[in-house]
Amino acid sequence: MVNRKELNPEASPQAAFGARLRRLREERGWTQDHLGSLVGCTGRHISAIETGRKSPTLPFSRRADVVLGTVGHADSFEREWREIKHGNLLEGFPEYVGYEGRAVEIRVFEIGIIPGLLQTPEYARVLAEAALRRGAITPEQADERASLAAERQAALVRPRPPMVFVTLDESCVRRTVGGPALMDAQLARLVEFAALPNTLLQVAPYAIGERRTFNLPVHLLTMSDRSVLCYAESQAQGHLDRETSSVVPMLTAYHQLQGEAMSPAASMAMISELRKGIQ
Repeated sequence: MVNRKELNPEASPQAAFGARLRRLREERGWTQDHLGSLVGCTGRHISAIETGRKSPTLPFSRRADVVLGTVGHADSFEREWREIKHGNLLEGFPEYVGYEGRAVEIRVFEIGIIPGLLQTPEYARVLAEAALRRGAITPEQADERASLAAERQAALVRPRPPMVFVTLDESCVRRTVGGPALMDAQLARLVEFAALPNTLLQVAPYAIGERRTFNLPVHLLTMSDRSVLCYAESQAQGHLDRETSSVVPMLTAYHQLQGEAMSPAASMAMISELRKGIQ
């Protein structure tokens, strides 16, 4: 083929995305113009993505998954896009975020900090800037972390939003982040979240002691086909698990934790008392 540019998928994540797009297109005998017509762009744009001259977008990646039959696959184009965009995040988390935006039920347990789905922009920014000062991330990565919470929250605003269960270790609401005013605003955000018709917020108090079923943050997603995925992470590692044999026990443990946690009403009463103490 005249002027065909050879691709090196190992050069960068963008190059790997483009090389795979070309491979799947050519396996089907499609021209760039034909693929472009299917995903709503020009053949020239397809060429630019395949050769790495342009980066893919999330809408493009999702349309490519539809026409190439890779929706929901472990190697979907949406997953690749998220790894390009969030390459500095823990392994498995970019893929988890993609599933989170389509889940019908979300269950979260967090220790020490308010989880991203409930963070105010100011709270998220303070955490990112603290990591930046420690030298753990770059300024660009700090901006990305701060914007990710808002991106995830926006993905949950849909005509039929998911049911969201959040269980917070007591340390999440007692640990002041960013000073009294910022923390008061963050606790107010929790109150707003708990008042929504599709949410259930509980605090797991220190008093439950050894009956707390998790020692690390845990996220569980139920998809529309009722399959369940689990994402768990430590300080340095994240892991997305789809195996029923290991995910179901995590779901059971989450239900056990909810049974030990304070009721939603008692949880709101605790948060209200904490707000009085910091105002």
